[in-house]
Amino acid sequence: MAAKDRSIYEIFTIKSNDGAKTIDLRGGVVAFSYFENLFSPMITAQVLITVTGNVIADEDGDLVSIYNGLPLRGGEKVSIKIPSNSENNIDLEFTEELGNELYVASITNVLIEAEKEIFTLNLVSREAITNETSRVGKKFPSSEPISDSVKEIIKKYLLSEKEVDVDETQNPYGFIGNLKKPFTIITWLAAKSVPGNVGGKSATAGYFFFETKEGYHYRSVDSLISQDPYAIEYTYSPGIVDSNDPDKDFKILEYNTTFNQNLIQNLERGAYCTYRMYYNPLSGRFTTPQQGLFKVSDYAEKMENLGKDFEIFLPPVDKKNESLGDVPSRYVTGVLDFGTLERKGSRARAKNADPMEYHSQAMMRYNTIFNQQLTATIPLNTNLSCGSVVKFKFAKVSTDETKIIDDEQSGLYMIKELVHYYEGRGSFTKLKLIRDTMGKKDKWLKIIY
Repeated sequence: MAAKDRSIYEIFTIKSNDGAKTIDLRGGVVAFSYFENLFSPMITAQVLITVTGNVIADEDGDLVSIYNGLPLRGGEKVSIKIPSNSENNIDLEFTEELGNELYVASITNVLIEAEKEIFTLNLVSREAITNETSRVGKKFPSSEPISDSVKEIIKKYLLSEKEVDVDETQNPYGFIGNLKKPFTIITWLAAKSVPGNVGGKSATAGYFFFETKEGYHYRSVDSLISQDPYAIEYTYSPGIVDSNDPDKDFKILEYNTTFNQNLIQNLERGAYCTYRMYYNPLSGRFTTPQQGLFKVSDYAEKMENLGKDFEIFLPPVDKKNESLGDVPSRYVTGVLDFGTLERKGSRARAKNADPMEYHSQAMMRYNTIFNQQLTATIPLNTNLSCGSVVKFKFAKVSTDETKIIDDEQSGLYMIKELVHYYEGRGSFTKLKLIRDTMGKKDKWLKIIY
């Protein structure tokens, strides 16, 4: 079988909130979509159900619809197992046996007629529900690295038994939870985190907190960028994919460049140069003009990139020949948050753990990672996850029969959003891809085929 062939649902059940009724939905599933997002601490899914006839007995023994007979009100437990449809894929499974089943967050598009009912189930991971009822009130000591605090919050406050993949942080940070939700706290900590293993680079601040089918991830931007890409590269060649092609599972079916170097938006975000006005509560002073100027060009060689080395070629802003990279386009204000908790017993401040530096570096990384954005549809690949790095090859526009690689468009991309989409006509994976710099990072063959 090919990766884009229709998949079979081995398990697709829904259990009532009281646990008394379990309904097999396999025959009614019209389409199923599974979502991961680099900026989302939860996985989500949608399933479109169409059922002909009444299938559940009510208290009087009469058959009624699933919506009324279960009854379907939100919070129901859904178990799903979709076996691999090709040798290149793995099973997609969310079951009680694995302890990762999904829950009904809402029911939309409900249509109940005499002989038919149609509805959409919007599903979330269990921790997303727990997050709404949990509050973090603990005081975390300033001697504790942020990564340890994140692990504790996931286990203690989200009550999660899933795998937790955390890049250890070098900077300790003390704070009080202030009865905020776990997701809110961890996302807030992400911009303050500096990885311990910097790999020779120094501009490394900034983390992402997200969930995939493998579990929870608290990963630095640099470590995600530096990871090995998916082993097999994807190639875009216009035309119909040959079903006999041994590489048919790794063809880009369609793609679109949705964003590419938006100068005005980059200036609004302060992607090239910002002025930071921070207040130090310990000294009672603001940053000096010299301290406050933050230019991305000063950090170009200090951070990992998905494409070529970071190069900034910007037009002059005025007749003085000052570059847009030398004049701040955004002013940032804030309060430096070191010294807010006890200093006694704290570890010595680690390299690159100065709040003024990691605030600015994190903002820079979050801005530059979106310099180029693509959307692409490929045959189903359940091995891929949000945060994975993939290799994409695109051919240059040419009248020559030989397909030469487009060095600027091709290269490494990170998966920002991922959808595994199952429907009657087949199974597909839709990707939203991002990267900070254009071009190929490594030396590839110049000819696609």
